[in-house]
Amino acid sequence: MLALRLTRTAHLAVHLRRLLVALASAGTGFLLLCALGHALSHPDAPGASALRLAWCAAPLAAAVYLAVAVARTDPGTRPRSGLSAIGLGPGRLMAVSATTTALSAALGSVAALLAFLYLRGSLTGRPPSDRVAADALAVGQTLPAPAVLTLLVLVPALASAAVAHTLRPRDPRPAAAAAPRGYGRFGAYGWGKARETFGAYGRFGARTAATAGSRAAGAMGVPPLERSREWGRVGAGGALQTQASAPHPPASTDGTTQTLDAAPPPPADTTPDAHPEPTPRPQNTTALPWGIAVLTAGLTVETYTGNATGAPAPGTAPSAGVLIGWALTALGLALAGPGLTHLCGRLLQAARPGALRLLAGRVLMEESHRIGRPLGVVAAVAAAAYVTATVYDGDGPAFGPLGTLGAVLVAGCTVATLLTAAVEARHARADTTGALLRLGAPPATLRAAAAVRAAALLALFGPLVLVVAVLAALPLDN
Repeated sequence: MLALRLTRTAHLAVHLRRLLVALASAGTGFLLLCALGHALSHPDAPGASALRLAWCAAPLAAAVYLAVAVARTDPGTRPRSGLSAIGLGPGRLMAVSATTTALSAALGSVAALLAFLYLRGSLTGRPPSDRVAADALAVGQTLPAPAVLTLLVLVPALASAAVAHTLRPRDPRPAAAAAPRGYGRFGAYGWGKARETFGAYGRFGARTAATAGSRAAGAMGVPPLERSREWGRVGAGGALQTQASAPHPPASTDGTTQTLDAAPPPPADTTPDAHPEPTPRPQNTTALPWGIAVLTAGLTVETYTGNATGAPAPGTAPSAGVLIGWALTALGLALAGPGLTHLCGRLLQAARPGALRLLAGRVLMEESHRIGRPLGVVAAVAAAAYVTATVYDGDGPAFGPLGTLGAVLVAGCTVATLLTAAVEARHARADTTGALLRLGAPPATLRAAAAVRAAALLALFGPLVLVVAVLAALPLDN
């Protein structure tokens, strides 16, 4: 009931995003039912039916990915202070978000079933005149209810499970857990390194002074807790803040050093509604070498399979090996997307940048873990579209209208996911944008920085998509 109330009272933009999830679920469910209909109409060709079912994996993955992106931007299920007291902690909000996603996807599955029954004539009594459509819809045959139910439940179940896994409550990780282990920022060796702000190590020898004071206090037998109170702390600006008013600690009559009394630290907020500040998330750049490796493996598999089987005819689908190669290529681009976006932000700040390039580059580096992976998926879809147009030479996909529906679903879901991730990134930097406006930054500068970011991403991902598409299309043109 709570999920229904949150769904009913949401804003119009939230309803539109959930409607997109329902449409993606409806299209994917319809394709799955058509694969079942083809298997029922051609019991002597299980390989072709299995290949059609395998091709449904791309729309299924795109629909689930869109559902996760929509759930991340849902303001109704975002953790806030004060909700734990009424039983709406992070775990309960995660369950509500997963339930809302399941309801949206289930609505799409019901629409897919109704459309499938209407087109095959089960609701009107008039069978379709197209023979190809009749083969895909299994006209005149009884549909197995368990198989239909399994295919229709597949999208809601996977979408809700993915949302629950993504939004599961996590304990705040300490900053020491993200310590570097290697050399490079882009994962050349070791794990990624968390961002460090100015003054993290202190300025003008403050950290050196604090370390020397700590060693001296340890040599005199001062406990660690008293040692930290006596010799002070390093502030946010890097200055050493001591608790003593005298330059040296006073000595007692017996020759030992006395510990200065320091004010006790402020009590921590132990209320259950208190939400600590989130730890800055390290940039996901360590996956860049893995993405390049998976991308290379996908192109290798596709080249080997294409040279062995040759180019597919305009009326036939590519082989299973080509499908596996395309899947590995798309996975490699998705893994390399955050690292490439981070690299793009660093390149923007190279060669003595001004305020505009510095701002655009910093924003790209900060948002690389949000928009990098959707950008990689969109690049993979664009490369696949180029390969399809090159191989078939305008003859259309192999499956006719069903192939067109699958291509539209994949392209629409990936673009919608990218736009949703951009909205999430904009909401995440709303406080920073407001602070810049209060400091006197003109709005035209912020719009110019957004245009510079878009142009930089296009300049980096455009040639990459073209190179990957040409390499993927070479073995299929022979």
